[in-house]
Parts: sequence; structure tokens; C-alpha cells
Amino acid sequence: MKKMLFTFLFVTSVFIINAQPPDGDAKPGDFYGVQVDPDGAIDIAKIPAMLANKESFDTKVKAKIIDVCPKKGCWLKLQVDDGTTALVKMKDYGFFLPLAAKGKTVILEGEVKMKNTSVEELKHYAEDAKKSKAEIDAITKPEKEIRFTAKGIMILE
Repeated sequence: MKKMLFTFLFVTSVFIINAQPPDGDAKPGDFYGVQVDPDGAIDIAKIPAMLANKESFDTKVKAKIIDVCPKKGCWLKLQVDDGTTALVKMKDYGFFLPLAAKGKTVILEGEVKMKNTSVEELKHYAEDAKKSKAEIDAITKPEKEIRFTAKGIMILE
């Protein structure tokens, strides 16, 4: 019985520890995932026009983070232009960003595409972001959005 209790407590502790965003200040030069070289990065505002000609492609962009998943740091929202954002998920769920990355300018390397995001998935992200029940219930239609799968992210400023 003690062995089962110890095993249960250990597994629960590991789960709780892993369900937190990584600690850190997200200082300039810090990187997450694969190391990213900032040379050749394009401004994220160019991505919508580029996606008009291609379904998906690998790229390196410079962008500002406007939101980080408060649960684990497992997704980001980037500012594309005044009215558009892009969602970033980490390749193979292989790394997360600290909450301190919010508001930072980053260089991100990975695949970009347009994706139709389901109502269920949009509600999941809203719950992660700790939106109110009214805001979550207001999500009733799928959305077409720019989606990145990041191999690596470097904090620029």
C-alpha cells in the first residue's frame, strides 16, 4: 500500500512540475528549441502575402510576442499587423517559452501555413489563456489563421 501511495505521489508531482512554463527572464540572446541565427529573418508582416502563393513553407521571421500560454508556455500569439495575429506551436511539443517572453521581439524559425482552426480548438486556447466563460462561449465559428510550427525561437529584444 505504501508503495502504491508513493508511486501515485511521485507521478502526480512530476505531472504538476511539467505542467508549468519554464522559468526564466527571456533575455536577449536566449533561445528555445534549436538555436536560431537571426540573419535573413523577414518581418512577419510579409507572411500573409507570401501565403497567398504557397500552401506552406519554411521561413525565419522577426515578430513581437503578444501572448504566451499561461499554463505551460506551449503556444504563442504573434502580432502580424494591426489586425492580424499568428499562432505558434512548438515542433513535436519539444520546448516551451517562459511567460516573461510576452512583449518580447523574437526570431522564429519553422514552418508557416494557413489553417482552419476548429471551434473546439479555439475554445481550448481561450481556456488556456484564462478567458472568461462569456468570452469562451462567444466562440462559435472556426477561424482561418496563420499557424507556425517553431523549430527554434531566439529572444531578440
